[in-house]
Amino acid sequence: MRVSMVNSRPAGQRIFRVAPPPGRGNPLSVVGAGWYKAAVEKALEFADLLRLMDERSTAFRAAVAAAPSLDVRVPTCPEWTLFDLVQHLGEGRRKWAAIVAAGPADAPPAMSAPVPPREREALLAWFAASTGELLAALREAGPDRGCWTWWGSSQAPQTAGAVARHQLQQVAVHTYDAQVAVGAPQPLPDEVALDGVDEFLTTCVATTAAWPHKPAVIDYHATEGRSWRLWFSADGARTARLSAPVAGEGPEAAYASARGTANELVMFFYGRIRMDLLRLDGDRRVFDQLIAWEPDE
Repeated sequence: MRVSMVNSRPAGQRIFRVAPPPGRGNPLSVVGAGWYKAAVEKALEFADLLRLMDERSTAFRAAVAAAPSLDVRVPTCPEWTLFDLVQHLGEGRRKWAAIVAAGPADAPPAMSAPVPPREREALLAWFAASTGELLAALREAGPDRGCWTWWGSSQAPQTAGAVARHQLQQVAVHTYDAQVAVGAPQPLPDEVALDGVDEFLTTCVATTAAWPHKPAVIDYHATEGRSWRLWFSADGARTARLSAPVAGEGPEAAYASARGTANELVMFFYGRIRMDLLRLDGDRRVFDQLIAWEPDE
């Protein structure tokens, strides 16, 4: 599972279906007595994604403004200072604004972002302008317009709406990083965290790259009442949200499961907290295999 500063994975062929584990049939057709019933819940609306992205960007700027210096180290990104963090996130906003504006493409457009200023007030204004560029490009495109993305083989579509969803998580996690740097970390807002679990699993874990170990099933449970299942096999990794946790033994039981708040799950996914801070059940080695997995596509 690729977990870098905010996770990235190369592009491949886009697939939207949920592939069943070997020999189990189509999970989406199984109801009641089957091994699970898929929940049908809507993700955040496009307007909400943009609103929350703007809110998290404001919180990010507030954390940076509160720091004694832009040279403060960021413990959750050990090689970076706050200046590096602002530069990384601001350049990313401009890059994705250009990608969304370009529309459907086989590769991202060539571009170069202006050099960010070193003075704090000017830097924060530069970052605010970067965020504004991305929000404007997303509003202009609308949620359904296609564009290049690196997650082509995942279960996330290659659309401006999916970009908005992923970029909300990018700024949310980096806002947490900035807050940690100034000694005032705050959990993600509930709606951001819950959508973040689903977004990470569908975009950053789901893939058609072959799982190199024996087939496995992992469940994630958020204490807020949502659960997700992942299937790993030679056909790749697929995920679906569960209408209710699956308990007991038998073909419907997971090999391993992890439970925590949605915020804790997102922070674990992005390497901000240790796995030991979650409640783990079953074969823990499956989690170790997943963390170490670097699928080539």
